[in-house]
Amino acid sequence: MTRPTWYAHSASVDGQPWQRLSEHLEGTAERAAAFLAAAGLAEWSRAAGLLHDVGKYADQFQARLEGRRRPFDHAAPGARLAVDRYGKLPGKMLAFCVAGHHAGLANGVNGERITALEERLRGTVSTPDPIWEQEIALPATLVSPRIKLRNTDTAGFCAAFLTRMVFSALVDADYLDTEAYYAGLDGTPPARGKHPDLADLSRRLDGHLDDLQAQAEPSAVNDLRREVLAHARRRAAEPQGVFALTVPTGGGKTLASLAFALDHAVRHGLDRVIYVIPYMSIIEQTAGVFRRALRDGDGPVDFVIEHHSTFDEESIGNRESQDKLRLAMENWDAPIIVTTAVQFFESLFANRPSRCRKLHNVANSVVILDEAQTLPLEHLRPCVAALDELARNWRASVVLCTATQPALRETDGFTGGFEEVRELAPEPERLHETLDRTRIRHVGVLADAELVDRLNESPRVLCIVNTRRHARELYEQLADAEGACHLSTLMCAAHRRARLDAVRQRLADGAPVRLIATSLVEAGVDLDFPVVWRAAAGLESIIQAAGRCNREGGEPQGDVFVFEPAAGEGRKPPPEIAQFADAARSVIRRHPDDPTSLPTSLDAIHAYFRELYWLKGDDALDTKRILRQCAERRRTQDFPFETIAREFRLIDDVQVPVVVPWRGEGGRDDTAARLLRELEHVSRPGRIARKLQPYVVQIQPCQRGALIAAGAARVIREADFERQFVVLVPENLDLYDEHVGLKSDDPTFRTAAGLVY
Repeated sequence: MTRPTWYAHSASVDGQPWQRLSEHLEGTAERAAAFLAAAGLAEWSRAAGLLHDVGKYADQFQARLEGRRRPFDHAAPGARLAVDRYGKLPGKMLAFCVAGHHAGLANGVNGERITALEERLRGTVSTPDPIWEQEIALPATLVSPRIKLRNTDTAGFCAAFLTRMVFSALVDADYLDTEAYYAGLDGTPPARGKHPDLADLSRRLDGHLDDLQAQAEPSAVNDLRREVLAHARRRAAEPQGVFALTVPTGGGKTLASLAFALDHAVRHGLDRVIYVIPYMSIIEQTAGVFRRALRDGDGPVDFVIEHHSTFDEESIGNRESQDKLRLAMENWDAPIIVTTAVQFFESLFANRPSRCRKLHNVANSVVILDEAQTLPLEHLRPCVAALDELARNWRASVVLCTATQPALRETDGFTGGFEEVRELAPEPERLHETLDRTRIRHVGVLADAELVDRLNESPRVLCIVNTRRHARELYEQLADAEGACHLSTLMCAAHRRARLDAVRQRLADGAPVRLIATSLVEAGVDLDFPVVWRAAAGLESIIQAAGRCNREGGEPQGDVFVFEPAAGEGRKPPPEIAQFADAARSVIRRHPDDPTSLPTSLDAIHAYFRELYWLKGDDALDTKRILRQCAERRRTQDFPFETIAREFRLIDDVQVPVVVPWRGEGGRDDTAARLLRELEHVSRPGRIARKLQPYVVQIQPCQRGALIAAGAARVIREADFERQFVVLVPENLDLYDEHVGLKSDDPTFRTAAGLVY
């Protein structure tokens, strides 16, 4: 006897209508098709949407909806049908997507935590009731999309990328259709969409820029900023592709890149602007700049989405706006996205539905890569390949925005580099020379005592070193000097923000400031010192440090001194910084005209990056063999999606969080303590966890274990131990110093085994 009705989802309240399976399949298919229509993959996505839950045409699954909870694989039948109907290509690609729409994209063979696709397809797979063919109509054939290949070596990467995009469209469509069904039951549709269009945002930006220019003091720097802005906007009508915006620090890159992106998106009918930032320390600052620039009246700016771990949506607008922000973070369905490089690139290589569902919204976008030179070397070739693929086949335009443009073109000798990069800045070499407001000199080896003496000679000075330990110990030697202060990632984010605000205020007041910091202040942090000292590092880091010197041209020339720290505990730079420094020394040796002056011309920067990439070699720019793994499976299509997702990590140094109930520099902030009290009594801690992020310090797992063993920290929620919710107990807050943050060399960080961390 045939069932009268087949269902996809049951209602949570008796008497409410269940969702018909055919309606869910059609609704998911229509959404998925719309997502990839511009890429010519509407029918592929439609087929994935129709097949993803076709396995629910089974009595076993319908029994589950009725409350009989027996294991049942409802995804495998659709995956097998995809291969049977459409063959190896595109059938196998669709099979990956359908089989993984809950568990994630598996490896083709040799699964790790997820069963491999090959095993799912050849295992025991139920056969859907034949009525499915009467209720839904699959496309008869699927036409191959017009994918532009660079060469046969890239075919595997292109195919794997295409599979992830179809997977993204499927899982997002599935989420949205299910969300709409449940929202319809209680009559409260999700607070999605209803954002201003990009043309409106471009007009708002025009008004903001007019106001800024009217208020700006006449100066050569402001004249150049206007020139950069006007020139970039004139290039917005150019065809889509890869662009560079090579402008020195202080030249107005942030707003110029946004203006170009909005104009370019409007001109080419694109959907959004995605701004990718390397450091958490500047993402909130940049998002704040965009909100001020795009605000219309006093309403909430809920169309600028920050997607990172510390964002608190409750800080923006009313409840409806907060809901819109939270939902848009899930799939980036908003006109302006501000996110981290970690979130952006790891999503492009992810396999989990929750991380992949936004990928289809990266297509048809302008992607601005801020501080493009900061991409980690061990994954540089896969990152460049992904950006190139977005521009080549997914209607994305990419802007490499930096003062120190890396040598990533094919003509630079970079294997698999960009074939064409168009410059948006007017005469970058002239800009570099005109905006060069500093003199950078190498002063050789300096012991800490000598360095402290030199820092005491300047009332307003910034010193940047390569390790947190060196920063703390230098500060301790300088602590008695007027205006001495310290900044590092051993301080929680709320503490760092307060410290930066205090430093800016003292600088504005002309008061003494002697700041010791790690590299976290180098990119995008708005500071302006007359004198900067920088421990030897890569040429791009030195130039970024120089960007904190005489930033607004208040002095005829600022002084930047580069020194080699004397040998000692905590003075040796990490290996990756040492490699960058070696490349810089090599370039310096080839410019011997003035041995005390560092070469910082665009030619020298270009030579430095070429040297760096040559020293590393192609294999060291793709240490996990991501590109090779895709190329080797081009013919079989057995891509190792699960393995790639596990191995592609921009930050390989595993650290874990400890919450510090910091009370503010005046001791009046009880936010962290209040949130921790709430945390002990809520069933779903996600919202509070996000609010606690500004009070977190990241440390090594063994360090956190030592704190717990010593009774200096406690676990609030046992089930979440590996993820978060370990907090310093109040009576041990002396481990967190008001001046230097967490004192990680305190004896408390020694275990019973005598290990010191």
